[in-house]
Amino acid sequence: MSQPAAPGVVPPVPVTPTTPPPDARPPQRHPEAPPPGTELGQHYPMCFACGDQQPYGLHLKVSAAEGVAVTAEFEVGPGHQGAPGLIHGGLLTLAFDEVIGALHWLMQIPAVTGRLETDFLKPVPLGRTVHISARCIGVHRRKLYHRAEGRLDGPDGELVARSAALFVQVELEHFTKHGRAQEVREVLDHPESYEALRAFEVNP
Repeated sequence: MSQPAAPGVVPPVPVTPTTPPPDARPPQRHPEAPPPGTELGQHYPMCFACGDQQPYGLHLKVSAAEGVAVTAEFEVGPGHQGAPGLIHGGLLTLAFDEVIGALHWLMQIPAVTGRLETDFLKPVPLGRTVHISARCIGVHRRKLYHRAEGRLDGPDGELVARSAALFVQVELEHFTKHGRAQEVREVLDHPESYEALRAFEVNP
């Protein structure tokens, strides 16, 4: 039996690992996933990361890659600054969350973010393009484990950040319960729509 924390001492919070366990299985690309090079499109017009109706959004462009992997790019604009002339670190983390979330479309598994870690390695200046690559490295029951990295001005550019993430598979009803049910229901009623499947990369 654990002892209660001393007065004034904050007990440690258990950390959920982002490294897959030894018995995790390799990810499987869904047979109906789009071929490598296909742009996946936005999953919701008002999404700050990818939506085309967000004037100051990142407007990320995500494309399928080989295996269970995707790539994406966005340009660092004036509305993305934290310190003058540099991207806000939270927006770089947001970009990782969005791009990693797109991996689930290739597996056609609805999932939400459980834990996301970002290492900031180099400054990211205004006016530069951030290229992100992400891949799934393992699946264990409902848990999906991912890695991503960000580079400046292309896939071979300077490494500026990297990310590790754990996502958790959910039922589609998760989105009707916690999101705006009417909009989600419209997506569910048209499952043949390409955008419908992309819609469930959100993390309400």
